[in-house]
Amino acid sequence: MIHPTSIVHPGAQIGRKTEIGPYCIVGENVSIGERTVLQAHVVVNGWTEIGEDCQIFPFATIGAASQDRKYAGERAFTRIGNRTVLREYVSIQRATGHDEVTAVGDDCLLLAYVHIAHNCILGNGVTMSNLAQLAGHVEVGDFATIGGQAGVHQFTRIGRYAMIGGASKLTKDVPPFFLVEGNPAQPYGLNSVGLRRAGFTVDERNEIKRFYKYLYNPKMNVSQAMDAMRAEAETIPGREIIAFLETPSERGVLK
Repeated sequence: MIHPTSIVHPGAQIGRKTEIGPYCIVGENVSIGERTVLQAHVVVNGWTEIGEDCQIFPFATIGAASQDRKYAGERAFTRIGNRTVLREYVSIQRATGHDEVTAVGDDCLLLAYVHIAHNCILGNGVTMSNLAQLAGHVEVGDFATIGGQAGVHQFTRIGRYAMIGGASKLTKDVPPFFLVEGNPAQPYGLNSVGLRRAGFTVDERNEIKRFYKYLYNPKMNVSQAMDAMRAEAETIPGREIIAFLETPSERGVLK
């Protein structure tokens, strides 16, 4: 179902039962999965893949050229998973670098005016509230939540099930399961509500809380905190925190 006012390149691949509403533009190297809906005034171009059962609201732009000064028109990709919802004026830009990727996973919800810059990687189930902005090369773990008007510095990592409070300025990595907010962002404990809703056990939540206290103990540096964690880790989430801290980082952990 393609509205007659839309412009769809003959080379684009459009899945069965996909709907393209009024005044949309779909470029030559675009692939859209089955049952996805582009409501109206949506622009999809570049080398872009959109999954099945997505809902894309008016004036969203997907796959536009990176705003990175280094981008020189090379082939670079944008990929959107299945069942993801992009609300009004969301912008997701293709990567910088030949065959590099900007990716948004399955079941994500990006509210109005969210911006995803070049080379960002979002996991599954990520929620970003209105006007949240990611600079280039940001990594966001599964089921993380980023509050409205939050700004995230390039190369920052946000762990799984982490929560970033609204209007926060984030310039450092946030380990999985933690809650941060403020300008500049500061740690405020665990994403307790999110962990309970997701079915984390009492033992898992207790270990996460204990590891949080180690990391933010003013008498411990990061290395000492990690040594204490390694000695006590018994759960998968606990080991996940350790692995996150062990991974090389451009920004360093929020401290």
